[in-house]
Order: sequence, then structure tokens, then C-alpha cells
Amino acid sequence: MPESKPPRKKATTPATAAPVKVEGNPPWLVPTMLTLMILGLVWIVVTYVSQTDWPVPGIGNWNLAIGFVLLFAGFGLTLRWR
Repeated sequence: MPESKPPRKKATTPATAAPVKVEGNPPWLVPTMLTLMILGLVWIVVTYVSQTDWPVPGIGNWNLAIGFVLLFAGFGLTLRWR
């Protein structure tokens, strides 16, 4: 005698996770980022044009380091930009 098929189980839907809320940028991020990048660029240009006498006299090539730190800080803030 042929066997009957077992009853099918109802398909259960997996529990869905709550949607993740994507937040936007804080209002200070973009102006701060652009200000740091522009200030770093201006600092480096002034250092080269004035032959390391400006913007801070007496520290020599450390003016370049200050300019690059400002630039890198601005670029670092771009990592938080959404």
C-alpha cells in the first residue's frame, strides 16, 4: 500500500531586525573640516613664500609640520562625513 506524504509545515518568516537609523552629519563637521584644510594649506604656502620666517618666526621648518597637522586633521574629519 502506498504511503501518504507527511503534512507540510507552515513556512515561518524569520524575525526581522529593527531598521538601523542612519544619522546625518553633525552641523559643525563640514565647516570645521574645510576650515582646517584651508588653514593648513594657507599655513604651508605662507611658510614657503616667506622662507620659514612666517607664520611663526623662530621655529623654522616646524611651520611646515604645523601646516601638515592641520591638513591631516581636516582630512581625518572626512572619515566621519556621511
